Amino acid sequence: IDPAAGNRVGPNLHGVIGRRVGAEAGFTYSDALKGADFSWDAAHLDQWLKNPQAYLVGTRMGFAGVRNDTQRRDLITYVMVESAR
Repeated sequence: IDPAAGNRVGPNLHGVIGRRVGAEAGFTYSDALKGADFSWDAAHLDQWLKNPQAYLVGTRMGFAGVRNDTQRRDLITYVMVESAR
């Protein structure tokens, strides 16, 4: 998670914890993400990473999800630690 990398396939994840969903400047979000009403935290990331299409119906996210609970928890921990730097 490099804050200088900018947006690529998806929005940059640096600082994602606490960020309003669909709010990263310079990225075009689906209507599903633009219409969501929450800020990213561990609980929302967990549901999103488990199955993005089921969590926010209509998302364009081409990612099947991380079904393994331990792997998902480890990924969220990584994002939280790196986002805080």
